[in-house]
Amino acid sequence: MNFERIKEKLNILADAAKYDVSCSSSGSNRTNKNKGIGDSTGIGICHSYTEDGRCVSLLKILLTNHCIFDCAYCVTRKSNDVKRAAFKIQEVVDLTINFYRRNYIEGLFLSSGIFKSPDYTMERLITVAKKLREDENFNGYIHLKSIPGASDELMYEAGLYADRLSVNIEIPTISGLKLLAPDKKHEDFLKPMLKVKNEIVRYKSEKKIIRSTPKYAPAGQSTQMIVGATGESDKDIMYSATHFYKNYNMKRVYYSGYIPVADDKRLPDIGSQVPMLRENRLYQTDWLLRFYGFSVNELLNDAYPNLDIEVDPKLSWALRNLNHFPVDINKADKSMLARIPGIGMKSVHKIINGRKFRKLNWEHLKKMGVALNRAKFFILCDSSNWERRDLDAERIKGMILQTSVGKFRNQYSTQLALFN
Repeated sequence: MNFERIKEKLNILADAAKYDVSCSSSGSNRTNKNKGIGDSTGIGICHSYTEDGRCVSLLKILLTNHCIFDCAYCVTRKSNDVKRAAFKIQEVVDLTINFYRRNYIEGLFLSSGIFKSPDYTMERLITVAKKLREDENFNGYIHLKSIPGASDELMYEAGLYADRLSVNIEIPTISGLKLLAPDKKHEDFLKPMLKVKNEIVRYKSEKKIIRSTPKYAPAGQSTQMIVGATGESDKDIMYSATHFYKNYNMKRVYYSGYIPVADDKRLPDIGSQVPMLRENRLYQTDWLLRFYGFSVNELLNDAYPNLDIEVDPKLSWALRNLNHFPVDINKADKSMLARIPGIGMKSVHKIINGRKFRKLNWEHLKKMGVALNRAKFFILCDSSNWERRDLDAERIKGMILQTSVGKFRNQYSTQLALFN
């Protein structure tokens, strides 16, 4: 084995893989068997964090950065003058096993540029996973990227060896994809998604009848959208995400801010980059839609097509709907408690359980983890030391932002003091 060449390939293909952020492993419960190698039970992959705070990682690489397509937003597009490389199948298998044995990684995230054809590329990705499972008895986490346009037969086989599959929708709208990737078809992204969804449903149904039914993509599937490469609003992006959650049973939709990779008139200026705060606001909105009972239209609509960068989306909604407040903490139902700024779902459950025994006041709420600097403007409780109800939305927003800035400054000053 030429170790210098392997190292060079690793540098090239690991760097090319960094633009894909859809590499969480949450949801897989594959366990070790027959004294094999690895175990994906209860862990996350690719510098994810488990509930107890542990950081875990994976080998995240492309099989190759050669590609037959010329997508304007992609660093590996065929017209881009970059150094090219390709791993052999056995090289990826050996790297994964050797890195795992040295405790560098806990799994594999494998993607690829599309070379020769979608089926040829997908077949090679599957072969890597198959060799790891059957030849090396590897039971750790494997995430394979689904190649747009791959056949149903290959997508079915991929789910037998991978814990999670994901095909990146790339651009949130069909018009945006036609503009920046005219060689690709929107339906080529949807076909593998639908196949994986149907097989997951089928295997779960069979598992209820036949306990020996093997696992099929136990961590489900995910997708990723590039934000800011075209002119889509946050409303467009979140409606698209909701469509994939509803119709394809996505575990996660990831939002990746566009990073300028080419001087192309179809793209934003080479010097512009989507602020990370926009990504953060999209993820917060995603969370509210999936776990807090909000609909897209409540948070984003024709009047408010984009998220407020200054405040989180729940606070933004509350400021636009002050007629729903103040809410009595000791009487409100679960759904309304979840809509109060500064109160997360854990605090909601604590409030519901706590008020069974007594009326809750400010001190109780503070101990439950409620962010009173925001929540106090929207609630009533068994206390009377905050009863101002003459504030409009702009004044409330200003006071919250002022408090947040002050809190940040205090934390920063404390950190500086520790090093002086």
